[in-house]
Formats: sequence, structure tokens, C-alpha cells
Amino acid sequence: MAKLYKLGRNISEVEVQNISVNGIWLYAKNKEYFLCFKDHPWFENALISQILNVKLLRHGHIYWPELDVDLELESLENPEKYPLKYR
Repeated sequence: MAKLYKLGRNISEVEVQNISVNGIWLYAKNKEYFLCFKDHPWFENALISQILNVKLLRHGHIYWPELDVDLELESLENPEKYPLKYR
């Protein structure tokens, strides 16, 4: 019978979990977020490989280098504080 070993710590602090016709499911810092294309149009016509290439730079700063897009996790948790459109 095989012994089960405890895996190491989770080093993936941010990852794209799914891409649908409506947007992107993002897992970051132990929370899941949905980024709809309506509110985040930079991703709608991007290549899958560009969307999957995401990095957590510092304290909740998420960056997609190939798309030159960066977001703060705070803006996903409290979008009303971060309007994306000029009024």
C-alpha cells in the first residue's frame, strides 16, 4: 500500500482557472474572482496563452505582461471604488 505524503506549500498565488464566453475565472490569494469581458474588455480578444500568463507582483497587484494589463485585487473586491470608465 502506498504512503501518502503531505504536499509542499501552494506556490501558485494566482492562476486563471477558466475562460468562458463571458469572462475569466481567476484564483488569487485564496479567493476566486470573475472578470467579465464587459468590465474588463482587454481580455476579450486576447489569446488564451496571453490570459494564462498572469503574475502576482506584490501585495495583491496582478499583472498580465503580454497584455500590459495590471489590476489590484482590491479593485476586484470593491469595484465601486475603482470606476473603469470615465464619466
